[in-house]
Amino acid sequence: MPRLFSIIPIVSLFFALPLELHSNLCGTTAFAIAWLSNFKLLLLAFGKGPLSHPSLSLPHFIAIACFPIRIQQNPPPKSHANLDNSLTSRRRDNSYPLEQDGHNSQNPPPKGHNIENSNPRITQNGNTAIWSYAIKVVLLALFWSVYEYSDHIHPKVLFVIFGFRMYFTLEIILATAAAAARALFGLELEPHFDNPHLSTSVQNFWGRRWNLVASRSLRSTVYEPALCISVQVIGRKWASLPAVMSTFIVSALMHELLFYYIGRLRPTWEVTWFFLLHGACVVAEIWIKKLVNDRWRLPRLISTPMSVGFVMVTGFWLFIPQLLRCKLYV
Repeated sequence: MPRLFSIIPIVSLFFALPLELHSNLCGTTAFAIAWLSNFKLLLLAFGKGPLSHPSLSLPHFIAIACFPIRIQQNPPPKSHANLDNSLTSRRRDNSYPLEQDGHNSQNPPPKGHNIENSNPRITQNGNTAIWSYAIKVVLLALFWSVYEYSDHIHPKVLFVIFGFRMYFTLEIILATAAAAARALFGLELEPHFDNPHLSTSVQNFWGRRWNLVASRSLRSTVYEPALCISVQVIGRKWASLPAVMSTFIVSALMHELLFYYIGRLRPTWEVTWFFLLHGACVVAEIWIKKLVNDRWRLPRLISTPMSVGFVMVTGFWLFIPQLLRCKLYV
């Protein structure tokens, strides 16, 4: 409790600072400190999260606290066969919150098991990543030039362009922060996105592919505590359902706050409805998987277009119009 009380003034300051910014860096700064830094500091108060590791030096502590980064947890060397088996078991393991559906009811994790560090991720090859970012920078420049002719382009087409522009911008900003931290402090960092256009379900999109920095933050601060409470109330089998919904509710509120920082406009709550809708879809997906015991899945050729299409359609309906309302494109 003394640690929590000592951190609360800093958390309050980090919520107030973005209100003093009136530039295009406001949204990025608010995401970094009002959301991610505050969540990390609150976790630290309870001896959890990336800032609680006793071996962190002061420069590393400050970098991890202030930037949207997370140190890569390097797995022990494995043979190719063991790696394939590990990947297969991870796809079936229920301990990965938003990708699957909470802890495995038959084989709960041992006491003290850390969900965040239990599933090391495989990063892109360096040359592949560089080419990927280079292509996205070029496309981003082309999108900017397209806006000069916006009067002659259908509004729906502009929505599509703005959606891709938002994704590319966010990924480049996060990658730049990671590259700076790697150059300054020699940290090996976890990836921020994992090909969201290859998502096989709404659950897969939010849990493993889109904005993994925010996903990991929400997992530690919301999902895991809510899961512990739900287990005591409704049992382990269905405990992940209210935990997942709670995670989407908090994510909705944090996005509403970010939009307020950017536009300083009264919320109309469409963004909240966007995340409530997706949270309900993920809960339904988990429920169906439990009913069929995860024995039946749609082919990727069908599931990927359906999942990505659902995210895009609902985003154009509820999410992107609010970004336009905030005049983020200006």
